[in-house]
Amino acid sequence: MVELLKGKAVVVDATVGAGGHAEVLLESGVGSVFGLDRDPSAVAEASERLARFGPRFRAARARFGRLAQATHGLGVDAVGGVLFDLGVSSMQLDRAERGFSYRNPGPLDMRMGQSDPEPTAGDVVNTYPEEDLSRVIFQYGEERHARRIARAIVRARDRAPLTTTDQLAAVVAGAVPRRRGGPHPARRTFQAIRIEVNEEIEELAASLPQAASLLDPAGRLVVISYHSLEDRTVKRFLAGDGRLSVLTRKPVRPSEAETVSNPRARSAKLRAAERGREAA
Repeated sequence: MVELLKGKAVVVDATVGAGGHAEVLLESGVGSVFGLDRDPSAVAEASERLARFGPRFRAARARFGRLAQATHGLGVDAVGGVLFDLGVSSMQLDRAERGFSYRNPGPLDMRMGQSDPEPTAGDVVNTYPEEDLSRVIFQYGEERHARRIARAIVRARDRAPLTTTDQLAAVVAGAVPRRRGGPHPARRTFQAIRIEVNEEIEELAASLPQAASLLDPAGRLVVISYHSLEDRTVKRFLAGDGRLSVLTRKPVRPSEAETVSNPRARSAKLRAAERGREAA
């Protein structure tokens, strides 16, 4: 990622999170980084972490589906690079009160921005018809037991609303056979509900053309995805936008050393493209 954006004058980190990528970019010599995130706690944490870079780092709260509006609000009209690191951040997963994790009891929230008007995970779980629940779990979680899980959720909520992550995880675990040594049976369901709550695929599809339009000639768009639907959305866009030349014919996967140090990176796929000089 760093090598693709190294030396750029201005880079937008559209999913700044706690500021890890932005920090590496600034240390590598990128002139300035503008960080965006829909989570106000992430914006605050990144701003504090990167305060030592002074005006070289600025951050604002915005969902990346409004990328152009947010960057223009920061006084940015063209950039040398745009970076997306999709999905939920470690910071959000590790905070039980955010409701993203099936491992720790917490409220069924899952909103990237907790003041956002989206329905919460609890709203999805307790109000969606069984057919819609099944569709969400199958489409976004690629869960082959989606119908069985949706049926179990509806039966459980008919007795009492599901309000916590551990309640939902238990219902899913009771509906799906678990393979010894395999991942938790609720993993795909939690992923699916999170994507539905935050409209992540729609946001991504809306943001990519905006990112390409922001790029200077020879500017680069770099996207790290963790889900096949995200990766397919990125792949199709990069191949179909005439302004861009694809730099990664196949997605770049993390090395063994990277997955050992950060197991959450094991499903990551990086794709990149460069804007042609004639497209300016």
